[in-house]
Amino acid sequence: MKLIYVIVRNIDASYVTEALNKNGFFVTKLASTGGFLREGNTTLMIGTEEEKVDQVISIVKKECGPRQQVVTNPMGTAEYSSMNVVVNVGGATIFVMDVDRFEKI
Repeated sequence: MKLIYVIVRNIDASYVTEALNKNGFFVTKLASTGGFLREGNTTLMIGTEEEKVDQVISIVKKECGPRQQVVTNPMGTAEYSSMNVVVNVGGATIFVMDVDRFEKI
């Protein structure tokens, strides 16, 4: 048995959760904050058999893989206009851990 922690951006969490549920995986969601930008994140906890770990990771990659987004970057003074900047967003941080014991009561 494995426990998978998947940390995603809040805007990706519902897509990942829905896709995992459609594929028969139960997910526990935890609100979290962190990282460089201090944005809201969601930590998903998924318990599954070892042979299904790659399937979970594949679903996560499909639903929230890295992508580019155009954002407006204000320059800060009236002399300069704002600029559009392309940044990389999305992706996930995934931890896979062994579970010694699991009980559902």
